[in-house]
Amino acid sequence: MTVAVVLYTSDLRVHDHPPLRAAAQGAEEVVPVFVRDPAVDRTGFAAPNRLAFLADCLEDLDRALKERGGRLVVRDGDTVTEVRELVRRTEADEVHMAAGVTAFARRREARLREALEEDGRRLYVHDGVVTVVPPGDVLPQGSDHFAVFTPYHRRWAAQPLRNPFAAPRSLSVPSDVRSERVPRRSDVADVSPALPAGGESEGRKRLGSWLTAHLDTYEDRHDDLAGDVTSRLSPYLHFGALSATEAVHRAAKRGGAGADAFVRQLCWRDFHHQVLAARPEASGADYRSRPGRWREGPDAEADLAAWREGRTGYPVVDAAMRQLAHEGWMHNRGRLITASFLSKTLCVDWREGARHFLGLLVDGDVANNQLNWQWVAGTGTDTRPNRVLNPVAQAKRYDPDGAYVRRWVPELAGLDGAAVHEPWRLTGLDRAAYDYPDPLVELPEGLERFRRLRGSAA
Repeated sequence: MTVAVVLYTSDLRVHDHPPLRAAAQGAEEVVPVFVRDPAVDRTGFAAPNRLAFLADCLEDLDRALKERGGRLVVRDGDTVTEVRELVRRTEADEVHMAAGVTAFARRREARLREALEEDGRRLYVHDGVVTVVPPGDVLPQGSDHFAVFTPYHRRWAAQPLRNPFAAPRSLSVPSDVRSERVPRRSDVADVSPALPAGGESEGRKRLGSWLTAHLDTYEDRHDDLAGDVTSRLSPYLHFGALSATEAVHRAAKRGGAGADAFVRQLCWRDFHHQVLAARPEASGADYRSRPGRWREGPDAEADLAAWREGRTGYPVVDAAMRQLAHEGWMHNRGRLITASFLSKTLCVDWREGARHFLGLLVDGDVANNQLNWQWVAGTGTDTRPNRVLNPVAQAKRYDPDGAYVRRWVPELAGLDGAAVHEPWRLTGLDRAAYDYPDPLVELPEGLERFRRLRGSAA
């Protein structure tokens, strides 16, 4: 019997899965394996919310494989060591896996290829599994990546789009291959109370219902904080429980301005992946160096703590930070507002904010989290690095009647309409009635400090 191994990483699905399809077509038996590697945890992945969501994804993947006659093999240890042992034990001829973009993923691929070649085996790394367009497929003249989104989007949209692959109808796994127990969400402590359920089944159900209910209004309402018509599919895309390629196909089939806007967001995701693939150091270092310095010391630490806790005195900022803690997810407009407030109004290093987000976000993706933070902080690919988002103006525009703030900052629920965005305007007993802090800094003062410390010409 010919045997192939499929190494799952951030592609936890059976539908539209090129490595699984190739293995099933090329071998009589297939071993789908996921390795719980301590080295991955040390990169910062092992936040409770992501571990819980991962457990859901693995349970669902195991169930889907069993429905087709297979099963998921789970191993603990170094990925290369475990896969090599599995290949030797099953006498597999080849290993298939999805391509990664981080420096860690590339080192893992290189180590695995070298180990397999020593044993006379082959590693096949498949592009276009995690992204729609593989990093490096679309390049500007004279550079190894696009640094500006708009020209990238034009080229990206013109690329031919492969058709999604159906899930294999049947799979056969060698019966004598051992596996650790598939992890469960109940194994994980300190999970956000309202963390969504993970897994391909849940992701596909959400995609279908969202396309029907909200795609047509997405263009006009995707920034509406209280309405929350965003797809909330980012965790499923991050874990590969949904295919971005299939999502583009299904949205484009419906068509319209909402579909165009949704597909554009998926293009942003690919854009950041191609930037990180070309500049892996941007996960922790400034993509573009800017003059000036960030605040440090006790006052900056106190401001950072207040930001983390949702006690900055700016209700829309605090609402978004509290949503993050409760759900392990934050509305995209909230991410922009809170990131701008920390990096430009408080003038605290973007890395501190990115680290906190990665500690809670279930969709905490290195490429999108780090590079979006840099975009907002002015050290990334934004062509207007000195722009500062005014949290009050943003709140009045994207939460005009204050419903989002009142949901997440209930101590201000007694304030009607847009007044909830500026509680400091109350005086005397009216102000004393609300147990809510005054602003950490006045906005003009924060702007002046940002210009002074960061050498900005804003």
